[in-house]
Amino acid sequence: MKNEKIIKVFNGYLLLFFTILFFASGIYGVVNEIFWLISCIVLGLFLIKGFFLVNPNSSKVLLLFGKYIGTVKENGFFWANPFYTRKRISLRASNFDSERVKVNDKLGNPIMISTILVWKVENTYKAAFDVDNYENFVRVQSDAAVRKLASLYPYDNFEDDGQEEEITLRASVNEVSEALEKELSERLSMAGIKVLEARIGYLAYAQEIANAMLKRQQATAIVAARHKIVEGAVSMVEMALEELSKKEIVDLDEERKAAMVSNLMVILCSDKDATPIVNTGTLNH
Repeated sequence: MKNEKIIKVFNGYLLLFFTILFFASGIYGVVNEIFWLISCIVLGLFLIKGFFLVNPNSSKVLLLFGKYIGTVKENGFFWANPFYTRKRISLRASNFDSERVKVNDKLGNPIMISTILVWKVENTYKAAFDVDNYENFVRVQSDAAVRKLASLYPYDNFEDDGQEEEITLRASVNEVSEALEKELSERLSMAGIKVLEARIGYLAYAQEIANAMLKRQQATAIVAARHKIVEGAVSMVEMALEELSKKEIVDLDEERKAAMVSNLMVILCSDKDATPIVNTGTLNH
């Protein structure tokens, strides 16, 4: 049998009544017959061993001499065969925050990464018998999954044109979380574990390259900003020349247009305020 089987067991309160009845009969037998006393006490102790509790969001896996009998998921007070071996398995959602591990991303850069996982037991048979320790299995497989995920994507994208050509660990949060959840679901399904949520909890460059990569990010941001400034400046200069020509405010030859374009580009692209110089003579002096 490879699947979970839900079974019904006896109501514990009813069997408790019979157990008390046996003890009472045993006490009564003290006056009448010692054999009756011993028999009732032994039978009462045997019945007591069959009582057990199932708390909310918990379960009991029942075994009879190594054979799987079934799983009790209904919460309450019950009685079952005293020879059954009972193993408790929690059905509550559990939260796991992995340790920060050092791995290489797709580009070979060392990074520090950890994952946050929310999981619960869905199949008690697999959790109890298909793996040695399902809680330790979750920890080990989570570590393996996050290492694999980090090797599939780069930490960040440094394309000069600013276009995102691929999924990155830093920018593509939803895509990476979906990939991590899918990977963990496949790994933990053999243990009867259902993944409720999986996402990256911590992400950063390793200490030895953190400063260098920060400078690279800053340089990329500066280049992108300059690119936008130049685009805007060219557009403004073109608009100025068109407006001057259309409204015939001033007639400029090619040399004066070139000088005007040069001056405007310096003013618009400079990171400092320009200092104007007033020419009181002619345009040629």
